[in-house]
Amino acid sequence: MDKYIISGIQQIGIGVEDFAEAWKYYIDVFNMDIRILEDDTVAELMLPYTGNKPQKRHACIAINMQGGGGFEIWQYSERKPKPINFEIQVGDLGVFAAKIKSRNVVLTYEEFRKNPKIQIIGSLSKSIDNCHTFFMKDPFGNLFQIVHDKYILRDENRTTGGPVGAMIGVTDIDRALAVYSEILGYDKVITDETGTFEDISQLNAGKQKYRRLLLTHTQPRKGSFNKMFGPSYIELVQALERTPRKMYEDRYWGDPGFIQICFDIKNMAGLKKKCESLGFPFTVDSSVKHNEVNSFDMGEAAGHFTYIEDPDGNLIEFVETHKIPLIKKLGINLNLRKRDPEKSLPMWMLKALRFGRVKIEDIK
Repeated sequence: MDKYIISGIQQIGIGVEDFAEAWKYYIDVFNMDIRILEDDTVAELMLPYTGNKPQKRHACIAINMQGGGGFEIWQYSERKPKPINFEIQVGDLGVFAAKIKSRNVVLTYEEFRKNPKIQIIGSLSKSIDNCHTFFMKDPFGNLFQIVHDKYILRDENRTTGGPVGAMIGVTDIDRALAVYSEILGYDKVITDETGTFEDISQLNAGKQKYRRLLLTHTQPRKGSFNKMFGPSYIELVQALERTPRKMYEDRYWGDPGFIQICFDIKNMAGLKKKCESLGFPFTVDSSVKHNEVNSFDMGEAAGHFTYIEDPDGNLIEFVETHKIPLIKKLGINLNLRKRDPEKSLPMWMLKALRFGRVKIEDIK
């Protein structure tokens, strides 16, 4: 069967220099306090992006129970992470900003503006979709755009949820659509604008001229976790007045910054055929070492993961999840391999993930 299912954005990977410090910050600011998995082993299969040798790392995937994707927080354990050696500008190649959902962007802006731990860039404005938005930086130099999205999985009286998309720098938007529209299913154009823009004007090189294409998906996503992830958005940004720089040039995957955007999928074989037919073959495939009958062990979870590169070499990950811990304290795991691939998990099951909540003081 060639048909594959994308359930949504599973996570955005963030390379960091101090795992504990970063996760504590993301809990404090973004409420990413539900641990899906945590692993402190060797990344054996990412050799094309880790200097052609296995690298030990400490990583976790954490989510916000109000919905959206998660963060994969990732730190090298035996190698000093290499920070970027230039100031990132709007449109530089790769994920240069993660989109964080808010049910009330104006209220989130007022809350964040009063928090001394949060560096707001510019001010509240309207984005190209005519909705309120603003930008902020974390202490590690990563840029986040707060965007309007009213979908809530479990109401925990917070204004923000998890990531619902990304701003991705590309050299040619039309060429990039083969990946983002044809493979990833972002087939609906919300807006396509060229010019200068108020909302990004306070960012580095934000006053220059850009083409910005904001995409979403026409049909609701299907699959086990579609209710968790909700709708999502990809904004492709093309610099028109300069040649953008590749943010991971001469650095390893996992070095500080946004290292990938990851999609939860079903039917990896069908996805592989689609990617190959469009000229974007898997560059990493966990089934090379572990055949597709077996799962690749990711600590407390298991699954099959692969990577492709878009036309500019930006990394996109796919994960077909086989097992995750549902209530870790009771040893209850969720096995997804025999479920209907199109059917959503029941809400009670998704909401049971809240039993994986961690406290800041327990992170080491």
